[in-house]
Amino acid sequence: MGYLFGAVLRGAVNARTSALDSLVFGVDVQSGDIRGDAPSYALVAFDGEHIDRDVVSFRKLRRLVSREKPAIVATDNMYELAEDKESLVRFLRSLPEETKLVQVTGAERPEPLSRVASRHGVPYGKNPMKEAEAAARLAAANVGYEVAAFTNTTTVKVSRGRSTGKGGWSQDRYTRRIHGNVRNAARKVESKLKEAGLEYERDVTEKYGGYANATFTVRARPGDIPVSSRRSGDTRIEIEPVRRDGIEFEPLAKRRDHVLVGIDPGTTTAAAVVDLEGTVLDMYSSRTADTAGVIEWLIERGRPIVVAADVTPMPETVEKFRRSFDAAGWEPTSDLLVDEKLHRTRNAEYDNDHERDAMAAALFAYDAHEDQFERIGRKVPPQFDREEVIARVVAGGESVEAVLSDLAEDDEPEEESEEHGPRELTEEEKRVRRLETQVDRLEGHVEDLKETLREKDERIEEYKRELSDARREERRKARERREVNRLERENGRLKRELDAERERVDELESKLARLKTLWKLDHSNFSDVAEGRGLVPVKVIDQFTRGAIERADENYGLAPGDVVYLRDASGAGRSTAELLAETEPRVVLRDGGLSDVADEVLFEREVPVGPAADVTIQEVDELAVAREREIEGVIDDWETRARERRREQKVDMVDQIISEHRAGEGRSD
Repeated sequence: MGYLFGAVLRGAVNARTSALDSLVFGVDVQSGDIRGDAPSYALVAFDGEHIDRDVVSFRKLRRLVSREKPAIVATDNMYELAEDKESLVRFLRSLPEETKLVQVTGAERPEPLSRVASRHGVPYGKNPMKEAEAAARLAAANVGYEVAAFTNTTTVKVSRGRSTGKGGWSQDRYTRRIHGNVRNAARKVESKLKEAGLEYERDVTEKYGGYANATFTVRARPGDIPVSSRRSGDTRIEIEPVRRDGIEFEPLAKRRDHVLVGIDPGTTTAAAVVDLEGTVLDMYSSRTADTAGVIEWLIERGRPIVVAADVTPMPETVEKFRRSFDAAGWEPTSDLLVDEKLHRTRNAEYDNDHERDAMAAALFAYDAHEDQFERIGRKVPPQFDREEVIARVVAGGESVEAVLSDLAEDDEPEEESEEHGPRELTEEEKRVRRLETQVDRLEGHVEDLKETLREKDERIEEYKRELSDARREERRKARERREVNRLERENGRLKRELDAERERVDELESKLARLKTLWKLDHSNFSDVAEGRGLVPVKVIDQFTRGAIERADENYGLAPGDVVYLRDASGAGRSTAELLAETEPRVVLRDGGLSDVADEVLFEREVPVGPAADVTIQEVDELAVAREREIEGVIDDWETRARERRREQKVDMVDQIISEHRAGEGRSD
């Protein structure tokens, strides 16, 4: 493991693993078995950017963990590191304070590692080294459960460091001295606990001359206690975390309230979070964030039970987010229109259209589930968590009754075990106790002889800690260097955007100059200009379709009194003609013939229509102009035709009325 376990650890974690400190170990059995004599392990060290691989023995694995203090030791099966629960507890006790054991495949009922890796987009292979790498990457992405055997309560026991021996006057003085030293050490420990402001309970066994032992039960983790385990002469201090009743699992991802999420994928990925009351909690958009970055942002804001899209079918990217959270999916029956999204998000603020689309998807998903939420809420008794029931019904597909039954079983108190009083020891047990006391006394003498050796070992460990601190400092500096590089790249990107905007300004200024030139060329007769009979702007629509009209409106706006030019006037239906008529144009110039339906709609709305060939239209890029006098001529021609058309319609109507009247008289005869 020369790269990560050499003199200096270069590199550091990325954004996904920064919350996990600096280093993750992935472990898988390479050969042998923990129940055998000499198992070997595939070990992958992952710092969020670099990967190093090696095959190590169990002893070397523990030494590396103790020395490097990784944030996580990740495995797909915790019993690859311990043969049974007691061995697992001992292994957890041996881990550094800042190191967690994580089972990435789940809690009590783990899934296959291949399935978990596939769900989270992590590379996977069947050989042990690939499995170890997959475990490391999954844990770095906050996937998996921490294996916990200890509570946040710690016992600090101060006791005798050597046996008091048998009676005699000098022995009594020796015993009194030991008990007095135990009492003094206990008082120093208690003073440090008070100075640290820690809550604790004390249990003291008083003996001749002082204390035989004193036990402090402190409500804190071992690393938070300002006392260390040691043995020095007459006293011994032992620090042990309090064990749980069994092995428990705690998810790495600390999710809070249940929420609905809207996702708008693309070059810019946007996400919006809505709570179960329909309130928008937060929005997010980024051009650079990857899927893992968006997932981390969502995890920090809640636990998604519905992931929604604004189009149908649901895009594959949105489907990946849904699978990552095991959430229900929602998609509209047809793509949401811009007007619908604008109306639904009218009361919220957003920075761009991507955030608006993501928020609209989440709000429409809430609208679709609102009645279901209310029905579920009415069925949930007050003692149960309403949101938890809703989440399991909506995302898990369970029935309300099944969820309530399951929660009720979890809340049932366990039967209290019977307690028995102490029984009297047999002669054999008394003899065993005496022998154990003698062994303790002999072990005390051995410990005194080994004290010098321990001091040397402690000095070596101190040097190792200093080396580890130096490595951590180097990793911190490497993170700072990468941050500087990132800011420099961002500065370069902003400069490129500024250059692009300047080029656009130059292009627009050039276009303005061409328009001024065109205006001067077509207004040589300034008397016409003074009379308001110069050039008028013409807004061009390529085809007589809804899409083309909406694009023109979006590009340069369609307002009442505009002169509109249809390059291709054929094929329009009633709704398209009504959409154009709603803009109230001054006149519509057309190339090609109108459909009968479109002609009828525009005539009824009194929108003048004339052939574009009667007008001289000059175009500059997407802009166009025409002479005012020619426009007025087209309008006058249309009004003449319109009067004739109305007269003919009246004649036809009168003829029809007379025909109907005569037909009625014939029937009466």
